Amino acid sequence: MRQDMLGVVAERYDRFGPVVRQSRGPMKMVNLFGPDAARTVLLDRAGIFSAHRSWHLIMGRIFPNGLLLRDGEDHRLHRRLLREAFRTPALQSYLLRMNEMLGPMLQGWDEHGGNLLAFPRIKAMTLDIACQIFLGTGAGQDVTKLNEAFEAAVAASMSILRLPLPGLEFNRGLQGRQYMVRQFQEWLPARRASESEDFFSRFCHAVGDDGRPLSDQEIIDHLIFLMMAAHDTTTSSLTSLLYELAVNPEWQDRVREEVRGLGTPTLAYDDLLRMPDTAAVIQETLRRYPPLSTIPRVSTEPFEWAGYEIPAGVMVVIYPIHTHHMREWWSDPFRFDPERFQPGREEHARHSHSYVPFGGGNHMCLGLRFAEMQIKAVLFQLVQRYRWSVPDGYQMPVQQAPISKPTDGLPLQIERID
Repeated sequence: MRQDMLGVVAERYDRFGPVVRQSRGPMKMVNLFGPDAARTVLLDRAGIFSAHRSWHLIMGRIFPNGLLLRDGEDHRLHRRLLREAFRTPALQSYLLRMNEMLGPMLQGWDEHGGNLLAFPRIKAMTLDIACQIFLGTGAGQDVTKLNEAFEAAVAASMSILRLPLPGLEFNRGLQGRQYMVRQFQEWLPARRASESEDFFSRFCHAVGDDGRPLSDQEIIDHLIFLMMAAHDTTTSSLTSLLYELAVNPEWQDRVREEVRGLGTPTLAYDDLLRMPDTAAVIQETLRRYPPLSTIPRVSTEPFEWAGYEIPAGVMVVIYPIHTHHMREWWSDPFRFDPERFQPGREEHARHSHSYVPFGGGNHMCLGLRFAEMQIKAVLFQLVQRYRWSVPDGYQMPVQQAPISKPTDGLPLQIERID
């Protein structure tokens, strides 16, 4: 499932249809396929699906109390508090800071004969951006241990053997979380006293409807989850995007010409909506490589779907990666074709939930505008500095879970543009 989730679930769908029951130890699971299933589960109009009960089983010991692990009024309250950090004024300030950071971060990509492993370079860059914007760290501050802690924590969320024993992947994830907790606790007093614009400081001053500020532990839990979501998913999307632009150089050229056509040395917030080709490239990449390939819920009540009775207490799973490749909804779905998102075709509009890279409903990704803005900001500067390609005959090997990424680091050949 980690290496070829799409192949595994496509075989299930082709063989058994849109409803597939399976057992995994004591947990009963039902796979639901297609955009109708996505709409039913994500919108949850009947209020019968728990995100907490599903995600807690997967990552509850590593990312407890993150936004994705909350239900009902508790989720709505914390989502309202977090939303303040993603409103337009905040995003505008984040973009200004990103523009300043990206120049130095993109220097030297053409060194060593132009041979570059893209994934670790992008991962380090997005972590540095996330640390400065969300945590308020200083430019150039060493965040190597923080990076290692996040990577260990994310890997542990998919561990099969979940025991705190030395040498096990799950134990490394627990240790990674403990390191992050200690680090954020150390930074908390200064952030509570600060009036700066980073997310950490904003969140320290946030209050709920009852006027109560968040506790230290609530702040730490949200930060750890947010950093994982903001850092790892953007790393995944940017890496996949660079690969597709490398093997589809005509689209790389189209993005480059569009960026140059803006006629500005710095990407402004208002420019984000003036990049239709770039937007289509990003959408198509997210279709082909959704960072979150699987979305689970637990049914809290029995329900009927597609003629089947599904009991309470079942893990109900939908698969964006499969929905995004269904021939019933997408023309030639395994081909990279950004024009499918542009006026005249708009294949993503054929069904309200055939395209769900950011989930949907009350649990729609809160940071989607930030993620899209960051990807555009990186591309804006990258395409004006460099042209890149992959070795002849290369195809990127992808690990599709828990978050999509290349298993070989994605080797690129970088050429500076004078």
